[in-house]
Amino acid sequence: MITPEYCQTMARYNAWQNDGLRKIVAEMDTDALTKDRGAFFGSIFKTLNHLLWGDAIWISRFDGGEGPDPSISESVDFTPTPAVWAADRFRMDARITLWAQSVSAIDLVGDQTWYSFAAGREMSKPKSLCVMQLFNHQTHHRGQVHAMLTSIGISPNDTDLPFMPE
Repeated sequence: MITPEYCQTMARYNAWQNDGLRKIVAEMDTDALTKDRGAFFGSIFKTLNHLLWGDAIWISRFDGGEGPDPSISESVDFTPTPAVWAADRFRMDARITLWAQSVSAIDLVGDQTWYSFAAGREMSKPKSLCVMQLFNHQTHHRGQVHAMLTSIGISPNDTDLPFMPE
């Protein structure tokens, strides 16, 4: 279904997009970041926190490293400040990139099994589907952030894969 090259490309895309968001967040005031804008998670900052939390959950399942303690309901408060979010986001993007660079085709075969606190039960799905979920979840929530930013007159970077820097 997917290949190591897909994982590497999407990890690079993820880092590129988040680099642009880190720069935007650094220039925004806290009130603009935390204002409820009617999105699923409310504010830009809460959405970015949930996205970082989701990345931490999924990558811990793939690389066997540490995952977050908070539940999904606490994901919106995953980091306390924009500066902490930016540092943690940078480290998470590096972690995802390192995993993608080391993943092999055989690593993407078979099932991924984990306990889902959201579903309240053990889950098992094809690994390739779970990896696709990691990258799809990122794109979905960054799209929400993009919409919130453009609604207040801030233009994020281009999001089209063909325009990703080499």
